[in-house]
Amino acid sequence: MSAPRRPSDPSGLERYYVLTGGRSGPGGSASSLDVATLIVSGATPAPGMQHEHAEILRRCREPLSVAELGAHLQLPFNILAVLLADLLQAGRVEARDPIPAHDAGRGPDLALLEEVLSGLQRL
Repeated sequence: MSAPRRPSDPSGLERYYVLTGGRSGPGGSASSLDVATLIVSGATPAPGMQHEHAEILRRCREPLSVAELGAHLQLPFNILAVLLADLLQAGRVEARDPIPAHDAGRGPDLALLEEVLSGLQRL
């Protein structure tokens, strides 16, 4: 049996409420985010910045999907989307749509796969 949570323990819903300032979802351009959207940091963390915002900036120096970022930060999608909306609005990150498949339903380019296989065999 686990010990009861203390009311001041910010590990549950209270923590999410504080992180988002009570907002339940993103607004503006961030409302189109999905789990495959790539996030790229365009800035370094500023002194006094919220810890989660700073962590997003550090982790997204290279493109990282919203799903991967949520897994690293252990945050649900809607909470992460609110935090990303803050950073998008401030111009500190950029959201990029994932690269679409060349032809939907056709699969990957066979010539490209053959070149990759050939390169791997030469190693």
